[in-house]
Amino acid sequence: MKKFLICGLGSIGQRHVRMIQSVTEGKAEIAAYRSRKLDIVISDKLEATFGSKPEEHYGLITFDSMEAALAWKPDAVFVTNPISMHLATATAAAQNSAHVFIEKPLDCRADGVAELLQLVDEKKLACMVGYQLRYHPGYIRIKDLIDSGALGRLTSADLHFGEWLPGMHPYEDYRESHAARKDQGGGVILSLSHEVDMAYWLFDKPRSVFAMGGHLSDLELDVEDTADIFLSCNNAGREFPVHIHLDFLQKPARRYIHIVGEKGSLVFDYRTNRLEINLFDAAPEVITYDQFQRNDMFLQEVADFISSGDAGKKPPIPLEDGLDVLNICLAAKRSLETGKPEELA
Repeated sequence: MKKFLICGLGSIGQRHVRMIQSVTEGKAEIAAYRSRKLDIVISDKLEATFGSKPEEHYGLITFDSMEAALAWKPDAVFVTNPISMHLATATAAAQNSAHVFIEKPLDCRADGVAELLQLVDEKKLACMVGYQLRYHPGYIRIKDLIDSGALGRLTSADLHFGEWLPGMHPYEDYRESHAARKDQGGGVILSLSHEVDMAYWLFDKPRSVFAMGGHLSDLELDVEDTADIFLSCNNAGREFPVHIHLDFLQKPARRYIHIVGEKGSLVFDYRTNRLEINLFDAAPEVITYDQFQRNDMFLQEVADFISSGDAGKKPPIPLEDGLDVLNICLAAKRSLETGKPEELA
């Protein structure tokens, strides 16, 4: 891949521009399709420089329409616009025979995914969904412990992520962010779906989904700001409960995972990068990932996406995974509205 189109130059779009430039050692041609055209440059630490044009800062070609952008014939398209626009943008890119990287989640609806799946298959395209937490060494170690059976048969799991929405992107009015708007696919379940993906990656598809919560705070939004999701998962032939808590309300942010099995347990705190492993037949082990940098995950996922497209291989987080996670999220949102559990095929 040599030509990359970024559809959306918000914070994650600009981060991916930097990642592409780094992975390709500055040899890539990068263009952007911009609609809002805000003059703001956003750093890795979410520090904003107002009055600065991103296209000039990064040296990008820009287009005013998707048609013109696709006529440029990009090799790959990065879908980094609001959630409700993901699927339509990705499908247009695939119709143009471009490889597609879709920021999480896949979309806020599943209608039309079948067409994208067919296009990706027929045209042999790499289509990857951006659940970068799978690249964190702490979560990788947790998956190894589960898959190797070190924890024994699992009995429970708790995944927790809460962050104050007005502080997530301090350079913008949170009420205008896609996370706060139903028409753009917002709400904690979809906007903070990394924990749902982590549960799916570690424990596979759940049998059923039940959710409680809703818009419980005085934040000015029209979507849920709190959700407690309960998944019925299977491990070693037996169902066990997985609990996911998500909210837009905690300051400072809090993020952890706690897993209990018949042979031991573990706790990983994402904010401190500290993993504590307690197995019954071994001394307690504490690992602190001091050398880990958040950008490491983004760099690796972009590198894997590019290499998958170049080699004609399915990427590590394929479209099918993104669809499974989306279906879990949509089931949770339906359960939130009906107060009833949702069975998954």
